[in-house]
Amino acid sequence: MTTARHTYPGLDSLRALAALAVLTTHVSFYSGGYSTSLVGTALARLDVGVAIFFVLSGFLLGRPYVAAAIRGGRTDSAARYLWKRALRILPVYWVSVTVALVVFAANREMPVSRWLTNLSLTDVFLSDALPSGLTQMWSLSIEAAFYLALPLLFWVGARAVRGQWTSRRLYIATALLGALNIAWVALSGSLLKPLFEATAWWLPSYFLWFALGIALAVAATTPEGSPSRISSALRAVALNPGTCWTAAGALFLVACTPLAGPVQLALLTRDQSVAKLVLYGAVAALIVLPSALGDDSNRYGKVLAAPVLRHLGHVSYCLFCCHQTILLLVADHGGFVLFGGDGLRFFAVTLLLSLLAAEALHWLVERPVQRWRTWGGDPSREIITPNDTATRT
Repeated sequence: MTTARHTYPGLDSLRALAALAVLTTHVSFYSGGYSTSLVGTALARLDVGVAIFFVLSGFLLGRPYVAAAIRGGRTDSAARYLWKRALRILPVYWVSVTVALVVFAANREMPVSRWLTNLSLTDVFLSDALPSGLTQMWSLSIEAAFYLALPLLFWVGARAVRGQWTSRRLYIATALLGALNIAWVALSGSLLKPLFEATAWWLPSYFLWFALGIALAVAATTPEGSPSRISSALRAVALNPGTCWTAAGALFLVACTPLAGPVQLALLTRDQSVAKLVLYGAVAALIVLPSALGDDSNRYGKVLAAPVLRHLGHVSYCLFCCHQTILLLVADHGGFVLFGGDGLRFFAVTLLLSLLAAEALHWLVERPVQRWRTWGGDPSREIITPNDTATRT
């Protein structure tokens, strides 16, 4: 038995929104736009795009495992699953890494070992700082760690419940992951940090955001008419996108207060780290909720299904991979001074050139390699949705 195909057109557009949020916050930082004003703080907090990407990944990649757990049936073998994940992220990533390591003088002196750690997505775990043009790749490393952990998490969970999954048990499992994340972040600020300086870059620091996506997958997979109150409640809320976005906006404003820490790059206190984690997760889940569980045929669903928005979602991974390199090249050769203001023009030029570079990567690298997705498998038994695209910031 295989899982039924189902597309989520709105999620493509949300991926584009998250990618643009990330690009905007990076341009704002490099142009000196972070400040204590509400606008400056909001620009800094657009890194909430990371949480949106991780919730999307939890939902889209977790859904086949959730469906197999609840309804029975098969998922991809581990080898095939990993093949598709690697094919999805590595070719574009390798091109982007190679360009960044070659074009920036600060990167050219790096030894072969740093090339290898960057190409293998492990540099963030082994080095103090990522190379110029690649600083955004920390979240892709976290995403890759989640790809590796996801089948293992469901395998361990299945044995813990002896294969008797229910929606309730899956919700409990996701809640435990979220609680583990909160405990990990709290401990990282005190007990763990003296021992592990890099704990902020480890997967347990972001379990909550992925778990929220998996919880949405549970709600989407729970059969209609089931006694699951959580699934029913989530579906009811999803039918009111205005309510979801209003609540997300309110929580985003709360995240713009000192409760979530300073806007500049500074260490957060334990309480600030936990607050930011929870607030960002709630904002991201509320934004994703209407497109994951709502009605695609209403006005909101039709707007997000617009072809131009979905196409931006399709190229969002390429945009993510190349925008930092483009940003620094624009600063070097476009007459801009880093942290020198002129943020609107800096943003416009960076966005335009990044979109052009993303289109080139999409058509020349990303799309051609997807022809190999069915290598070693039955092309008629595709169980991952068409929205199965890497999501990150």
